[in-house]
Amino acid sequence: MISRADTALLIVGHGSTVNPDSSAPTLAHAVEIRRRKVFVEVGCTFWKEEPSLRDALFLFDPETIREVYVVPNFISEGYFTQTVIPRELELNGRVTKRPSGQGWKYCEPVGNHPLVTKLLLKRAEEVAQDADPAETSLLIVAHGTDLNENSAVAAKREAEKIRALGKYAAVLNAYMEEPPLVSDWQKLTSTTNVVVVPFFISDGLHSYEDIPVLLGITKERSTRLRSPGRPTARQATNSRAARGEVFQSNPYKIDGRSLFYAPSIGTDLGFADIIIEQAAKFDSEGFRELIAKS
Repeated sequence: MISRADTALLIVGHGSTVNPDSSAPTLAHAVEIRRRKVFVEVGCTFWKEEPSLRDALFLFDPETIREVYVVPNFISEGYFTQTVIPRELELNGRVTKRPSGQGWKYCEPVGNHPLVTKLLLKRAEEVAQDADPAETSLLIVAHGTDLNENSAVAAKREAEKIRALGKYAAVLNAYMEEPPLVSDWQKLTSTTNVVVVPFFISDGLHSYEDIPVLLGITKERSTRLRSPGRPTARQATNSRAARGEVFQSNPYKIDGRSLFYAPSIGTDLGFADIIIEQAAKFDSEGFRELIAKS
């Protein structure tokens, strides 16, 4: 257990300039972790919101905080965790010593934690309680990108782990921007029931607008939230309404089949536990040996 008088936690999120809900899960998990008093301080920083990643360099007083655990609240080990975050936070490896003597420990992203598998299963069960797993396909949907080939690895890994459990008739990983495409879900599956769980940190434009269009459960993307700049209060209200509509209309009946659409996995309260455990894992003997060899 960490719980020392000179440690802080920095949770790094993506954030968004057009989606008011993007940072909500990260902020909520920070509130829960502060309540538990595991760290002296808990801060959040974002790539697309304030406080920015560069601002985070000044969040913790080196006189009172000697160690900062940095946990990326990202699903995959990819472009942002390997390139953007280290660059912006001026990290030169897993352990970075600042001129002040303050040490920054760069932890693994939340999506790498084994508990994610359990939370994916929980989310699928919650959204399709009456669906017989033997007649159900589970689709874990991620973004996919050509910026870093590792972006798709996390969803593939989770699909393989759940498939090995033999709980569902089929378990597949699918993507928005690379094959296998989520838009081909009817070709990819043959079961009566299909459960789709977005493998994202927050319920943003992808989960309640883009993916529903690709699935065919909504007809077109909304343009009301895609104007530049910080969303207004009315836009924020509209975004939550749109989110609620798409997740509360299950099951969707399409060509005689039932499709169940779940909220993004990263909104589960269990991610607060994962964030803490990713920080604690850093100081485990095995992980220290792995860092030393890398």
